Amino acid sequence: MNPQFGLANLWSQGDIVIKSVAMLLLLMSLASWMVIVLKTLDVFKYRKVSKAAADFWHSEDFTAALAKLDSDPSDPFRQLALAGREATLHHRDTKAQLHDALDISDWVTRSLQNTMDDFTSRLQSGLAILASVGSTAPFVGLFGTVWGIYHALLSIGAAGQATIDKVAGPIGESLVMTALGLAVAIPAVLGYNALVRGNKGVLHKLNRFAHDLHAYFVTGARVSANGAANVVPMKKA
Repeated sequence: MNPQFGLANLWSQGDIVIKSVAMLLLLMSLASWMVIVLKTLDVFKYRKVSKAAADFWHSEDFTAALAKLDSDPSDPFRQLALAGREATLHHRDTKAQLHDALDISDWVTRSLQNTMDDFTSRLQSGLAILASVGSTAPFVGLFGTVWGIYHALLSIGAAGQATIDKVAGPIGESLVMTALGLAVAIPAVLGYNALVRGNKGVLHKLNRFAHDLHAYFVTGARVSANGAANVVPMKKA
């Protein structure tokens, strides 16, 4: 390859705009990969702790069931179980307050839903970065290409020579900016789609667990998949 051409030459000959675009694409790529790696680890973590929720109902009482869940305070299944218990005790032991107008079912539902909303917000944090990078990186690279071609044509015009070797090199280097934009955007889009799919699986299991908790705290029975009441031999907290 001619040493006058290439990425090194593009960087050395580029102005502040080209260098800024290249640095911006680099930062966008680093941010998206950090989000992809960290959120992927979270999805695997929550999938692992969700398996313990299946053993939650095979316990003699609530305390024993709670011990089967992950001891990590950030475990969403533990948070739901504790929120349901606290809501039940609070509604049962207080009087002459506004929430007394709500029945126990509505009160537990609100408490479980608040916990679900907080976890969902935490689970989906960072996805906006991937969506932004995936939608804007190609245009950032295209801007760098247009800017580079514009200055390449100005340089060629000033030199007064328009032979193919004088045109192909500078314009080809400018087109690299578009390729870099796509190289940043494609992993971000694929990572976003994969994480959304993984998050849906976790939230599906969490919603089902919350539904069972609601039925248990309100009626003392866990609702089975076929809609029949499956009474669980657990003492309420």
